[in-house]
Amino acid sequence: MNSMDKFLEHASEAFTSPLTNPVLVFIVVLFIILISPIILRPIKIPGIIGFILLGVLIGPHGLNWLAKMDGHTGDMTGVDGIDLFSTIGLLYIMFIAGLELDMNEFQKTKNKSLLFGFLTFAFPICIGFPVSYFLLGYDLLPSVLIASMFATHTLVAYPIVTSYGISKNEVVAVTIGGTILTDTAVLVVLAVIKGLSQGQIGMDFWLTLGISLAVFIAIMFGVIPRVAKWFFAKVQGEQTSHYIFVLTVVFVAAFLAELAGLEHIIGAFIAGLALNKLIPPSSALMNRIEFIGNALFIPFFLISVGMIVNLGVLFSGTWALIIVVALAAVSILGKFLAAFVTQLVFKYTNNERNLMHGLSNAHAAATLAVILVGHDIGIVDESMLNGAVALILISCLFASLLTEKASKKVVLEGHQDNSDAGHVQAHEEKILIPIANLNNMEPIIDFATLVKSKKSPYPLHILSVVENNQQAAKNINLARKNLDKMAKYASGSETELDLITTIDYNIANGIGHTSKNLFADGIILGWPSATSFIEKIVGEKAESILNRTDTTLFMCRLDIPLLTHRSIIVFSPPFSESEVGFEFWMEKILKLALELSLPLKFVCTKRTEYAVMELMEEMKSNTSASFLEYHDWNNIFGLTKFSTDEDLLVFISARYGDVSYRDSLDGLAKRVGRYYKKQNLILIYPARRASIHIDAYEDVKTAPIFRKISREIGNMFNKE
Repeated sequence: MNSMDKFLEHASEAFTSPLTNPVLVFIVVLFIILISPIILRPIKIPGIIGFILLGVLIGPHGLNWLAKMDGHTGDMTGVDGIDLFSTIGLLYIMFIAGLELDMNEFQKTKNKSLLFGFLTFAFPICIGFPVSYFLLGYDLLPSVLIASMFATHTLVAYPIVTSYGISKNEVVAVTIGGTILTDTAVLVVLAVIKGLSQGQIGMDFWLTLGISLAVFIAIMFGVIPRVAKWFFAKVQGEQTSHYIFVLTVVFVAAFLAELAGLEHIIGAFIAGLALNKLIPPSSALMNRIEFIGNALFIPFFLISVGMIVNLGVLFSGTWALIIVVALAAVSILGKFLAAFVTQLVFKYTNNERNLMHGLSNAHAAATLAVILVGHDIGIVDESMLNGAVALILISCLFASLLTEKASKKVVLEGHQDNSDAGHVQAHEEKILIPIANLNNMEPIIDFATLVKSKKSPYPLHILSVVENNQQAAKNINLARKNLDKMAKYASGSETELDLITTIDYNIANGIGHTSKNLFADGIILGWPSATSFIEKIVGEKAESILNRTDTTLFMCRLDIPLLTHRSIIVFSPPFSESEVGFEFWMEKILKLALELSLPLKFVCTKRTEYAVMELMEEMKSNTSASFLEYHDWNNIFGLTKFSTDEDLLVFISARYGDVSYRDSLDGLAKRVGRYYKKQNLILIYPARRASIHIDAYEDVKTAPIFRKISREIGNMFNKE
């Protein structure tokens, strides 16, 4: 046999259906993931449907390119390998649903979730049981099992909601809450039916189930968040380790749920809830989680769902067709009634009702788990198994199309996630970040990424100012290298940067000119470093920057990870609500609180409290906020009684001459920086109207110079 014959024989074996070469199997799946959205996008069909349909096409009941291999060979090829990835994909869907759940919104809607969860559990069972028992002729136990199958739903269409930017909409939070409640109830019913069929129901059964559930919940909400917080804080800068840790938590949670008598999907969802406050939506880690899931694992799951569908069932006889039609009708009707009654009770629009109906209509993972268990223990026959698999295809297609259509209309109604709402035009927002100390720039970039408007097409503008001296040419090359390092770091969270290098007589001048040229809405600086006595008298760099800019300025000292905080405390002096930049800095603080899932505490006067509450109501903010009164603002150190070491402290100050300015705010950065040595600090100077401050060509602020001199001389004789 010559080499050509050997090649042809090898090629023939490799391409024999079903494919057994793991490399070739992976190529086929990747090709489907690649072409499905491309093919279906022009005809406006969700990519999810493409994955399912192409899964049907290449599966054992289609072209049979991929099929389950012989178990005795121990081969992890074919569907066995896909099953591994699809399991990860299913857990990913549930995990991301828990991770992206707006906990503040969920707290507000938990009663609504309880009602919807009850209705989406009760209606399908109430309709499904008589259909199974009287129409299809099944016995009592199988009828209860089949009816409980209708109550389940899998969030197959959730990626559609995310892509339309309405994942934090109230009805989505209600539906997700309902999902976990109804699926948990169904899986408990399944455990009971399984026990009844095997004669194991007794006191021991209920005691074991109760104890195991209690231990599981205690571990997930008592142990896991503490371990995760410690890990993220100690292992900084290791983004790969963070991702692997998160993936480990998901699978440990899934396994623990199985040990507790629940399905693994419940464990994955609980893992998302447990880590919800520790992974900000705009963080690099969240970007990695979503990217890998959406690119690989979730499509694998959807393809595997298609591969178990046997369209031949629909044409195998009248009885098989009756079963499929009955299952589809009960499924759609039961879920519609639950969404309809919820709409009537809570006054939702028709489009929001359809969104709930679409999200809760897809049957996949839990449905398959229920029916397979029933088949394994012998109380459900082959016809019902095939009918359930056909129901998976029909419900996934219906749910995807309905969710896509409803999502578009909900966006058109103006119910898109609006954490960037406010008076500063979010689509025009520009933020400038001057580089000073390269060592503390990474947390500054992270902070800017968290507070930046997602609607703005503009990148973060990173500025390096080189002083105009003999070393300018050499320093500008060094500055560009530093900017490249920042760009590499920001790419981890897909944050776009505009790198700017400029030469000026001094740093403050360069920042001032660049800010004006960009029309920047905000400047984010690192914390001012210690300066010499002469600089203190003549004008510190930070103060010089304040004199040369009118925009909102954030000074940040972020030495510890933001996820270690328990709340954000905002110290807002009297009349700070009257400043031009009040609405802008409020938007940024609200967005930071939303991203970090932290409550806000405002220390202010009643007048400021009313202004904050009015603005939050206008912005429809879900952030939890409380207020504490303080009147002695000439005594800044009296504020210390309001905070602990676990709080992120935000001080609102003002430029000299502004409405809310007072002498006690002068030199605030130095004083609070000296007193709060172990805490993260943010000092905000709100924007002001132009042309009310010292002229741009003046380098020295002369207004309170004698007060500055006397204070600095006094400091020389006082211990810090």
